[in-house]
Amino acid sequence: MLNAPIALALYQPDIPQNTGTLLRLCACLAIEAHIIEPAGFPVSDRAFRRAGMDYLDRVTITRHVSWTAFDTWRRQAGRRLVLATTQGATPYTRFAFAPGDITLLGRESAGVPPAVHAAADARITVPMVADLRSLNVAVAAAMIAGEALRQTDGWPGSQPGP
Repeated sequence: MLNAPIALALYQPDIPQNTGTLLRLCACLAIEAHIIEPAGFPVSDRAFRRAGMDYLDRVTITRHVSWTAFDTWRRQAGRRLVLATTQGATPYTRFAFAPGDITLLGRESAGVPPAVHAAADARITVPMVADLRSLNVAVAAAMIAGEALRQTDGWPGSQPGP
């Protein structure tokens, strides 16, 4: 049985402030968080305490020592991997999220490598103005998480629909 309707996974995050913001988002929305290492900073409460504030005590964080360890874990758990990418063809608002989905967010500096793209069960994107590169990873994650929670009726305190 799943602890949360959806999850966010951060692939080798580069910026501790973004990670702290994402962990705060996860705490506030009761979304489990996964950090796939190595990160571009020491993965500790101290590294992202400012952005995460005192919310870090309220989020379920699972650290994975590598992509391989994470991918093995999620396959054994039967979890679908949904990659948020600027190279995705499906807008996140047109994707059918399901309970247990893990939305994977790439490194701020480089996204994810081709092998991770290939391992994803689906690739989604946030539609935006064509000549701009990308949104901040925490902003994109919040948009996607909101839609996934809406579709799965997974908002904290919500009751399952008919």
